Amino acid sequence: QVQLVESGGGLVQAGGSLRLSCAASGRTFSNYHMAWFRQAPGKEREFVVGIPRDGSKTEYVDSVQGRFTGSRDNAKNTVYLQMNNLKPEDTAVYYCAAQGGYFYMGKDGKYDAWGQGTQVTVSS
Repeated sequence: QVQLVESGGGLVQAGGSLRLSCAASGRTFSNYHMAWFRQAPGKEREFVVGIPRDGSKTEYVDSVQGRFTGSRDNAKNTVYLQMNNLKPEDTAVYYCAAQGGYFYMGKDGKYDAWGQGTQVTVSS
């Protein structure tokens, strides 16, 4: 099973930017479809960005479309989430997750591995 470690979270003012990273180890990273989820206090976990294993057709939840960019570097075993024009409602713990299997399933996928999460706080 792949192991995932997120980094890059922090406190930022509204309108600012952050870049999250998720480093993978243990199994062949390029075999996994990747995603970023987030969970705000008192809310359910939410799918944010999905990145198929070949990096094509990145999928975004509507609320972050145009502000967030998901990407991956298979040579570095790392997936990224560039977050621009951050809003207070983006405040959450952000998790990266790995989905095995041939077909990319997006928010409906079975994610076998999760990172520990990184806190993103956006002040108004």
